[in-house]
Amino acid sequence: MGLEQTLSDTLTQAIRDRDARTADVVRMLKTRLQERRTAKGFAGTVDDALVVDVIGAYRRQLQKALAEYEKLGARGAAQAAQLAFEIAFCERFLPAGLDAAALRALVRERVAALGVADPRQVGRLVGDIMKTHKGQVEAAEVKRIAEELLAGG
Repeated sequence: MGLEQTLSDTLTQAIRDRDARTADVVRMLKTRLQERRTAKGFAGTVDDALVVDVIGAYRRQLQKALAEYEKLGARGAAQAAQLAFEIAFCERFLPAGLDAAALRALVRERVAALGVADPRQVGRLVGDIMKTHKGQVEAAEVKRIAEELLAGG
């Protein structure tokens, strides 16, 4: 069963269980998927890789919003709790990410393999890693570690 069907089944079950929070998250994901499907220039098929990409993009957006609500303290606590729930829900469908030590080792290995010595070549390194580990690592984190390593850290 594909991820899109799993989302549909989850939505059906959430509605039956009167679980509004889960139903809202799944509806949002299905909306994002529909937007991607009907986007200008999209001619591919909706497969699990596309669904994972949509869920990952939504999770990144939620994480940025969560940081903003956490800054508000008590005034943003309810929204922050809802966003944390949505992030946890999205992570059920995403591949497990690399831990900090594994990511650092990967960056170090790719720096050596590509022969990157200049901090201005970090973009090339980030692109290479993102091609092979999409969904497992965050580009900003790869860039931060690469700059740290190339600076002599």
